[in-house]
Amino acid sequence: MKAASALRQLGQTQQKLLRALLAEPQGASVETLCQALCVTHNAVRQHLAALIAAGYVERGMALPSGGRPQARYLLLPAGRELFPRNYGLIATGILEHLYATAGKAGVQALLATIGQELGSAAASRVDGEDEAAIATRLAEQLDALGYEASTVKRDGETQVEAYNCVFHTLARAHPDVCRFDLAFMEAATGRPIQHMECLLRGGHACRFRVGKPRASES
Repeated sequence: MKAASALRQLGQTQQKLLRALLAEPQGASVETLCQALCVTHNAVRQHLAALIAAGYVERGMALPSGGRPQARYLLLPAGRELFPRNYGLIATGILEHLYATAGKAGVQALLATIGQELGSAAASRVDGEDEAAIATRLAEQLDALGYEASTVKRDGETQVEAYNCVFHTLARAHPDVCRFDLAFMEAATGRPIQHMECLLRGGHACRFRVGKPRASES
C-alpha cells in the first residue's frame, strides 16, 4: 500500500492525531492530544495503540510535568512518510530554471549523470546469471522508486514494464527527463537498455529490454 492511500485508509481521528504529532517534533502527551483532538483520554490511548502497532508512532521518554511524569508520543519516520509531498511541482520549477540557465544540453547531461550515479549505487542489488534474473532485480529497484514495475515475457525474453512514470507530468513537457530512466537502468545493470514502449507515446506502459553485455564486459 502506497503512503497516500495508507493515510486515507486511516480514520479521521487517527489522521488528525498524526498531524498533531507532526507539529510536535519533541513529542506530545496524551493530555495534549486530547486537547488537540477534543476526544477522551481513552480514545486517544486506543488510537495511539493502533498507530504504534502499525509502526507509525512510538512512545518516547516521559516529560517532566511538575508532578507525575507524562509519557510523550512521537511520530516515527514511517508515519511522517504517510504525508504527501508535491515533489513534481518543485522538480518542474528546478527543471525550468535549468533549461533557462544551462540549456537543453546541460539538462540532458545533468539527468544522465544523476541517473548514472543512482544506478551505480543500485548495481550491487541488480545482479544475476542471465537476462531474466537481471530484469527481475531491475524491476524490483524501479518498483522501490515508485515506478510500479514488474517483468513480462515478450518475444521469448524477460522485459521490464513500468506502469507509473514518476516523471510523467514533467516528461510530457520535457521528454529529456527519460534520460534519467535509461541512465539509471544502464548503470544498474551494466548493459544497454532499449526503450521498447512508452506511456508518453500512447503505450500501456514504459517497457524496457535488457541487452547483452557490452563487448568489453563479456
